[in-house]
Amino acid sequence: MNVISFLNAAVQAGTPLLFATLGEILTEKAGNLNLGAEGTMLIGAVAGFLAGMSTANPFLAILGAAAGGAFFGAIYAFLTVTLKANQVVTGLSLTILGTGISSFVGKGLNGMVVPDPIKSFFTIKKVPLLGDIPFIGDVFFKQNLFVYLGYITAIILFIYIYKTRFGLNLRMVGENPSAADASGINVDLYKYVHILLGGALSGLGGAYLSLVYVPAWQENVTAGRGWIAVALVIFATWNPLKALFSSYFFGGLDILGFRLQKYDMHVSQYMIDMLPYAATIFVLIMISMRKKKEYMPPKELGNAYFREER
Repeated sequence: MNVISFLNAAVQAGTPLLFATLGEILTEKAGNLNLGAEGTMLIGAVAGFLAGMSTANPFLAILGAAAGGAFFGAIYAFLTVTLKANQVVTGLSLTILGTGISSFVGKGLNGMVVPDPIKSFFTIKKVPLLGDIPFIGDVFFKQNLFVYLGYITAIILFIYIYKTRFGLNLRMVGENPSAADASGINVDLYKYVHILLGGALSGLGGAYLSLVYVPAWQENVTAGRGWIAVALVIFATWNPLKALFSSYFFGGLDILGFRLQKYDMHVSQYMIDMLPYAATIFVLIMISMRKKKEYMPPKELGNAYFREER
């Protein structure tokens, strides 16, 4: 097996997971557990594909995908932040809704291929200088623009969450919304903004699949990647930089079975598909044993905030 080729492909396979994971990290840092990542990715995939087919403009396709994901995020935020609905049930309902909508809308799109201007925009482009670095350049810096956007987004979110006042406020909302409210932080506003941003990022993850990775419309194009993203948040311990490499690791697992088949190594793809979840269970066990604060989820994750009880 060509190691460089495999790692290069793993980065591409892990990019949709990265966007969905980053979106879920933002949502969970605000104290909301959204299990609707799969449905949100599907909405982003179909919205981005429709925008791309209608305009042949890659920027409008990306914008359409982000808007579709943010719209689903807004539905989730209204139900769980304003109406205080159960977060788990709401997320699962949105996954079912997103799957249904994408299947319904996508009926007339089956077999369609994205326009050439979008294909050419997302072709492989080498980063000057960085692409010439031995091994690392071939793996990370000979990719398409969507992959590079993933790098930038992960770094920006890490700086935002851990190095800015707004990020500190966000973490405070997730850890202790009562204290945040008493400090003058608008808890509901922080939740809304970050849930919508999280939805937009998940939508971009879906759009990467339909616009770049395939690039054509296929029903259920996400193939369960939204669920892997939810597990990846735990695996990455809610850290955007760890999510960057964890996503590529899981992307490598995703394509490993097909690569091994080329060498007559008959390994069941079902066993390979099981590995990300087994790895997540292992990480959960390690977290519970070590009990380090930075490895733990936000204390109020999954709990609705009632200001009257402050």
